[in-house]
Amino acid sequence: MDERAADGTDPVDRPLDPADPLDPADPLDLADPLDLADQELIRDPFTGYGRVRDQGRLVHGCVPGVDSMWVATRHDDVRTLMSDPRFTIDAAEVPGAPAAHRTEQVWRARGMYRGYEKYVRAGIFDADGPDHRRLRGLVNAAFSPRRVAALRPRIEAVAGLLLDRLPDHAEDGVVDLVEHFARPLPITVICELIGVPEADRDRWRARSATLVAGVCGDELGAALAGMVDDATALVGHRTARPGDDLVSDLLDPHRHDRLSTEELVTLIANLVVAGHITTVNLIANGTEALLANPDQLALLRGDPTLMPYAVDELLRYGGPVVRALPRYALRDTTLGGSPVKAGEAVLPVVSAANRDPAAFTDPDRLDIGRSRRGREPHLAFGHGAHRCLGAHLAHEETVIALTALLDRVPGLSLATDPRHLQRGANPANWHLKALPVRLGTPTRRPDHL
Repeated sequence: MDERAADGTDPVDRPLDPADPLDPADPLDLADPLDLADQELIRDPFTGYGRVRDQGRLVHGCVPGVDSMWVATRHDDVRTLMSDPRFTIDAAEVPGAPAAHRTEQVWRARGMYRGYEKYVRAGIFDADGPDHRRLRGLVNAAFSPRRVAALRPRIEAVAGLLLDRLPDHAEDGVVDLVEHFARPLPITVICELIGVPEADRDRWRARSATLVAGVCGDELGAALAGMVDDATALVGHRTARPGDDLVSDLLDPHRHDRLSTEELVTLIANLVVAGHITTVNLIANGTEALLANPDQLALLRGDPTLMPYAVDELLRYGGPVVRALPRYALRDTTLGGSPVKAGEAVLPVVSAANRDPAAFTDPDRLDIGRSRRGREPHLAFGHGAHRCLGAHLAHEETVIALTALLDRVPGLSLATDPRHLQRGANPANWHLKALPVRLGTPTRRPDHL
């Protein structure tokens, strides 16, 4: 559940058609600003941003309807940007004339209805300093390692039930793993944790998917407005009928640190979207990467204790977050030797940082034992005060999901050439529209589970 996933998208006005990935040897002309909505960059961010990273400096990036931003692609620069007090995630903290709020501009350009800006600015993901510590402190316990460990039996049960049903969705032995496994598992877990009634979850899931799909116009505006309406209704529902869930806890009248309704609505929407979409895409991306690298899959099958390390490597190698939220310079400064003026925005490109040869040995190779042999810290969950709130939950869900999948479906294989898989058009999130797989002969779940 990365703090960038809900608010880090950009407008895309063109459909994403299938095409070959970028050729790393192609010349790169950075005399003009980098088009952050370029289809080739969206299709293959690892090669595209890798070529930017090889320039060894910040470059200017542009998006229609949004003020220009610096683009940071090197591991050291991105890590510094996420933790250095010279930079803030909250544009309103910049001294003097307010900096243009790039995230708000992005949502406006994509089709956000007028009046919904407050739900962008009221969120935990765009707050900094004392405001951020206050909001994060209210929900930290719900995503702590101890709480996540307590959720493990429920996550395993949901995963097992979904795997039991996989053959029912198959046609000629082929099933879409995104639709029938990767997507329903995380949305069920986060909705139960937050307190979304079961009857409403399909609607929340559909709206969340629309918000991060890269669509624009009324489709985006209606989905965001609907999400706010649903979160507002959930506050009313849990006020009248408290339960054993996060929203009920935050509404407890005996709490001394109560949230405003606007803050609570924004928090709910952000947690539901960011709390499952990133994990959906991580499970799907991770499965595809393993099936496309049979040597690593065989290594993992031979030693299942590698799974937690494999998930770390899958986050680094093909994590779902391409770009984090922009940071703003609080004063004139430098980053990686490049001057950055007060109020200027810098966009951290996580996928480029995680493939930086200055930080990782042979970075374009999937190596599931990499983190077991030493600390080469990936930035898929961010770094510093804004490190992903739900990192433990996302990691554990993926470990459980992939372990169960490989155990129950030993003959699992891709049903199409990896080059023909369809990726979504969201420039900030690396995700599959579908993952068709062949099931082979799934094993039965033990009767006692």
